[in-house]
Parts: sequence; structure tokens; C-alpha cells
Amino acid sequence: MGSAEIRSPVNQVLGTSSTPNMAKRKKLESYFMESDDRRGALGGGYTVGSTPVNIHRKPLSEADLSRTGGWVAAFFIFGNEMAERMAYFGLSVNMVAFMFYVMHRPFSSSANAVNNFLGISQVSSVLGGFLADAYLGRYWTIAIFTTIYLMGLTGITLCATMKSFVPNQDCDQIAVLLGTCEPAKPWQMLYLNTILYITGFGAAGIRPCVSSFGADQFDERSPDYKAHLDKFFNVFYLSVTVGAIIAFTAVVYIQMQHGWGSAFGSIALGMGLSNALFFIGTSTYRHRLPGGSPLTRVAQVVVAAFRKRNASFSNSEIIGLYELPGKKSAIKGSAKIAHSDDFRCLDKAALKLAEDGPDPSPWRLCTVTQVEEVKILIKLLPIPASTIMLSLILTEFLTLSVQQAYTLNTHLGRLKVPVTCMPVFPALSIFLVLSLYYYIFVPISRRITGHPHGASQLQRVGIGMGISILSVAWAGIFERFRRNYAISHGYQFSFLTPMPDLSAYWLLIQYCLIGIAEVFSIVGLLEFLYEEAPDAIRSIGSAYAAVAGGLGCFAATILNNIVNSATEDKERGRVSWLSQNINSGRFDYLYWVLTGLSIINFCGFLYAARRYKYRSALQVER
Repeated sequence: MGSAEIRSPVNQVLGTSSTPNMAKRKKLESYFMESDDRRGALGGGYTVGSTPVNIHRKPLSEADLSRTGGWVAAFFIFGNEMAERMAYFGLSVNMVAFMFYVMHRPFSSSANAVNNFLGISQVSSVLGGFLADAYLGRYWTIAIFTTIYLMGLTGITLCATMKSFVPNQDCDQIAVLLGTCEPAKPWQMLYLNTILYITGFGAAGIRPCVSSFGADQFDERSPDYKAHLDKFFNVFYLSVTVGAIIAFTAVVYIQMQHGWGSAFGSIALGMGLSNALFFIGTSTYRHRLPGGSPLTRVAQVVVAAFRKRNASFSNSEIIGLYELPGKKSAIKGSAKIAHSDDFRCLDKAALKLAEDGPDPSPWRLCTVTQVEEVKILIKLLPIPASTIMLSLILTEFLTLSVQQAYTLNTHLGRLKVPVTCMPVFPALSIFLVLSLYYYIFVPISRRITGHPHGASQLQRVGIGMGISILSVAWAGIFERFRRNYAISHGYQFSFLTPMPDLSAYWLLIQYCLIGIAEVFSIVGLLEFLYEEAPDAIRSIGSAYAAVAGGLGCFAATILNNIVNSATEDKERGRVSWLSQNINSGRFDYLYWVLTGLSIINFCGFLYAARRYKYRSALQVER
């Protein structure tokens, strides 16, 4: 029997032989049993496709459609993401230094604490995506969580402003570096960590919803929909980059000139203004109905498939695969999804047997669309999982390259660029690439690939991952040269003294390469996840990218701990590769390890990408 066929009861009705050797075979996707008696998977009604609705969840009229959505609505949403990214990167750059210089925590534990905060803020995005898709909708999820984010930023500002929240600051620079200053009291660190995680929790509801909510503003019926969507995700990431540039320049400048309270206060002010802008645009937004709990639907498919695990696709008791008639879907806010041959064991959840009766429980019989939703969630996983390595590299660059920059000459002519501003260069390279993307890359690659957008989404992700390998390989080459130069010129133990004849701008090569890699990989991934995820779980689909980013942060912390424990031997006087004295450590070895891991990861991505089949929308005529 073929891997994707069943014996069709239709042939039996027509009097055709029903024996396995003589029966005419049919593809599973071509034989559906449809019924108007089917109730919704969660007890709800039917919806046709992903019809846009207003804030009161009523379908929009043609007149309303002409007054809402489009680029005007999208630009209100861009402001929210720009402020969130400014806060995210502003905290990622400044919080390590704040914990070290103000709270008097060791540098390694400060970096790990911030990495964990960044990781949690991204991994928890799946919670925000779940709430948006299941119950709240994207607008209300953003509205609630962006307010929580602002509360967290306000708490951080108070911590940096009020003396009672920080330890005694009567301590000179040498004592800070030696770690002999009075450390923060346990309750002070508890307060700081609490408000940090409140801030991260706020980000969890913004990040998975903003890109999806912005893309929802464009009309799927428009012939230019694909082109608009492609440009939207590029402009969206451009707003992310602008937020990062502001964080790495203006916020750092404010901190240096006016102190920590003003720096964190400026971030909170930016978030407050973006919140106001988001709410001002409320009347212009289009909304999508939340589809009910996707976890419940996944559980129903698993339970129904397990109950029918012993049913055979060639059983004469099979009536067919179950689906609703016409364009209606049992999942609120979702269009039908075409049947696929993947994970055939899950198809048993949609097998309609004679014993199921006229009105079976959704825990015993699911629609094809519901089964395919679960399949897609599984099929999508390897692609964002492949980008964890890219996030790991970005996280390492944010901390390790700053330590490298402390040993180098950061003068640009007569202008001395602060070391904490160095991460602005990847952001600037992203801004430049995105600005020139449609004028240079698309026309050139279109001639090579024939693709209307220059490259498919997965091709762009692959290009970015390939460039990230070059970035981390160059980082290893330069770090080896920098370390040998420091030792040969007598700087081995002067790891905080800049070497005047070695410019920090050699770091721009790895910065720019990783920036270009991020443009291709992350923008391509966001567009891929939005288009491939079913209508009712697009926020969860977008959360996949954020979760991958968070896992990269955690992976960086885990890798650093492994490297420290494996390479340090105090009895033999051997220092860790990640020694605070960078000239005695071996950052170059770590970069080469990352290069090898990136190559292995890239091969895994190529395998997953070649096997992946883009889903096509199910077109059903009434």
C-alpha cells in the first residue's frame, strides 16, 4: 500500500472491487468526509478564513477596510517595536556595567545575570504568543504587556536614581576593579532582579505580537500582498535597528554625561511615548479573531490519534478524513489548511469511522485543518532552531568584543568612541544593508535565482547563516593577532590599557558581517514564520524566532560556564580561556569552537531546508 493512500469507500459504493490488490487507490488529501453538523473544536462557531475584524471583534465592512490597515497603521506599530528594542539593547549594554560599577557584582556573574534576563525575556515570548492567539488578540496583548514593560523600566530608573537601592558608592576605580567595594545587599539585588524580570515579562508579550500584528494590516486579497509583506518585514527590522542605534549611542551618551538614572529614565520615557503613539493609532488597526487555546487543539489531535492508533488506513470501516464543508473552518479566525502527507500517524485523529457516530467529541475526531495545524507547528521547529547558533554568536559578541575593545585604540580621528558604543556598528551595518536591500541585492539575486524577491525566505536564512560563519571565523583570526601583538609589545598584564597602535576598527569586520548575517537570517525567518504559520497561531509562530534568540542567550551562558570549568586549572596555574585578563585568556580558541559549531549547524539547516515544503492555502469552492 502506498504511503499516502487509503482504500476509498466511494469505489465500494460504485460496485468496484474492494480487495487491496484491485481497489482503486486515492490520495488521503483528495478524500474528505464533510458535514454541516460538525461543532467547533472548542465548542465555538465557524469562521470563514481569517476575516479582519474591528476592536469589538465584528467583521469590517468594505468602507471600514478602506479606512483601516495598510502602511499608516503599520507605522504606529513600528514605534512600539522601536522603543522596545531601544530598551532591550539599552539594558543589554548598560546593565552589565551598572551591576559591576554600581552594584559591585563580579563582572562574570553580572554578564551571566544579564544574559539570563535577555534569554528569559525572549523564551517567555511563547507565553505572549499563546495569550494573543488563544484569548486576547494581538492588540490587547501588546497593550497589556507594553504597560508592564513600562512599569519595569520605571522601577529600574528608581533603582539607579535613589541611593537606598544601591550600596555605598564611596569607592575608587581601583577598588571596583579589584572587587573590594561594599557589595549590594541581598534585598537590593532582589529588588533589581525582580524589576528586571518584570521588564522581561513585559517584553514577552510585545515581541511575538508586534511583527504579526503589523503584517495583519495588509489585505491578503490584494495582488501586491506578497510584495507589501516582504517590504513590511524589512521596514519592521529597520525600526528594530533604529532602536538599537539609539540605545548604543544616545543612551550611552546620556549615561556618560548625566548618570545611570538619566540613562534608564530616557529608555522609560521612550517606551512611554511609544505606548502613547500605539494607542493613538487604535482606530486605524485591523484585528484578527483569537482562535481559542492552541494547546487544547494540539492535545485533542494527540489524544484522538492515540485512540485510533490501531486503526488501519485500509480498513473498510473508514468513512474518510474529516473536514468541514465549503470555506468554513472549525478553528475561529483560521482558513482551511490543505492536507499533507507528513506525520501520517497524526492523520488518524481525522479518520472518520462508523463507530464515531454523527456528533463525535473533538477529543475523538478532529478536522484535517486542526491536524495540519499541529503538523505545521512540528515542521517549523527545525528552521528557527537552526538560528539559535546565530543568537549565541551575537550574545558572545556583545560581551567578548567589548572586552577586546578595551585593549584597543578607539579613536576615530580626534574623536574617541566609548567602548560601550562599539556594538552600534553592527546596527549601522544592518541599517545600511536594509536601506540598500531593494536597490542592490534584490536586482542582482533576481537575475541569478529568478525569484521575484531575489531569494526565498529559507535561502535568505541560509545566506545569513553562511555569513555568520565568516564573521566568527574572522573574529578568531583577529583575536589571535591582537593577543600576540599585546604579548609581544608588553601589554600582557595591562589588559585595561589601550594599545595606541592597534585600532579597534579591525573589529568592524566581524561587526559588519554579523550585522549583514542578521539582516538575511532574522528578517527572512520572521517572514517565513508569519507566512507558514496557520492563521490562528501566527503569534506563536513569530514567538519561535524570539524563543530561538532566548535559547541562544542561555546557550552562551552554558557554553561560557563549560569553557571556564574545562580550561581553568588553578593548581597548575592555567587560566581560563575567558579569563578577565583577556591577554592571558584565549578568546580566539572560543571563536574557533564557535566556527566549528556554526558549520555543523549550517549543515543541519541545509538538510532541514531541503526537506521543507512550503504550505499552500487550501482553496475550497462552496
